[in-house]
Amino acid sequence: MSISCASFAAKFPHVFGERKWKNSSCTPIHLRGSFLLFPHVFGDRKWKNSGFTPIHLRGSFLFLNFHNRSCNIPFPNIVSVDSNGTRSCLTMEGQYQTTVACPEADKYQKELDVSVRAIQMACSLCQKVQESLISKTYSQIQSKDDDSPVTIADWSVQATVSWLLSECFGSRSVSIVAEEDVQNFTKPGTAGLLDAVVKTVNECLADAPRFGLIGPQMALGTKEILEAISRCNSKGGKTGRFWVLDPVDGTLGFVRGDQYAVALALIEDGEVVLGVLGCPNYPMKKEWLSYHHRYYRIISKLTPPTSESWDKGCVIYARRGSGKAWMQPLLNGNKKLEWPNSARPVQVSSIDNPSLATFCEPVEKANSSHSFTSGLAHSVGLRKQPLRVYSMVKYAAIARGDAEIFMKFARAEYKEKIWDHAAGVVIIQEAGGMVTDAGGRPLDFSKGIFLEGLDRGIIACSGAKLHDRIIMAVDASWNSSSL
Repeated sequence: MSISCASFAAKFPHVFGERKWKNSSCTPIHLRGSFLLFPHVFGDRKWKNSGFTPIHLRGSFLFLNFHNRSCNIPFPNIVSVDSNGTRSCLTMEGQYQTTVACPEADKYQKELDVSVRAIQMACSLCQKVQESLISKTYSQIQSKDDDSPVTIADWSVQATVSWLLSECFGSRSVSIVAEEDVQNFTKPGTAGLLDAVVKTVNECLADAPRFGLIGPQMALGTKEILEAISRCNSKGGKTGRFWVLDPVDGTLGFVRGDQYAVALALIEDGEVVLGVLGCPNYPMKKEWLSYHHRYYRIISKLTPPTSESWDKGCVIYARRGSGKAWMQPLLNGNKKLEWPNSARPVQVSSIDNPSLATFCEPVEKANSSHSFTSGLAHSVGLRKQPLRVYSMVKYAAIARGDAEIFMKFARAEYKEKIWDHAAGVVIIQEAGGMVTDAGGRPLDFSKGIFLEGLDRGIIACSGAKLHDRIIMAVDASWNSSSL
């Protein structure tokens, strides 16, 4: 059922479901200026008393509910939404806009829409850079103060996402906590790296229309790129709104051609309200998770690709309070992103038998104790070998039902950063799982850039039964650990 457009009016077809307009106590909706107006039939009555719930947009469809009857109508892509939930949409002819006031249930929908599109773009950028690193050279890799690697992808993604968020929501109203520091470009010998970042960012932003976003009218200069990176200088806190970005989570996996993630979350008054995880190398089949990406690439060349191939990657996302998490494939080739881009809901596994459960842990031993988690796994009754995966892909695996447990117990001197967990936590929770510290308390994202007050470690589970057993095992064995 499509909207028919004529001149500056938009009318619905005569038949609404099985009712005709004359019998539905509702007349066609018209446009006046840039607003979508309802006829006088509603008068000044409140929505709850009108027998007709508010029209709202979800993806590219207009959803209505009339006397408990639902109807969805193809509608043009969303191009902007203001902070009050009012969305501006191109019409069929693309010549004018309509705005529709959204109910409270759609709070943060614009932010989620923009975030998913931005992460899709960022993943595309990362795929191109990773191909270059694997096939050519490692000369464009620098080391941070903690000796972890950082590439042009880290800075390029940070600049790209920062610029997109600022353009969509206004630079003055956008506050971002991000991992990479623009001061790295003041070090000797980084001029060539900066040039590569500028080139990479501009190539990515030039492709913005394909993802349903608006890019710059002309290529950004070095100064503008540095400004976008340096804009990510928020320190977080317990009040207000700020974004949390990890441009390339699991950079070691990234440079090795293995798993990594691009993570973006929105925090408001200390609570994570939405999260988006881009997982460019996440296999669509669970069994491939335990293989190195390069090995898969060799094997995949011997077999014809399918719609479920790993090469697609995915973006997983959720909004606080929605009770759902979603996954859509990465955009490939020259295709345009048509929301919701074949998205499907994901949920955690129903397995609660420890002997059947799969548990994840970090690959790196530097900030996680494999020996302690091994002992915990044995005492709880986990029999499978641990799935060691780089980055927040571990959170995605649990949210999608590919694993049931993620445990991380760092040494006392290590402090967890909020960008390593924010997006993954809300996604698992909305997919039906739970994430706490080892004391059973929710992770606190209101104390700045670190997860201050963390009790021993982090435990993410698909369900309460497994979660409780692990916490009991931690309490029983902690005093004998060396952490």
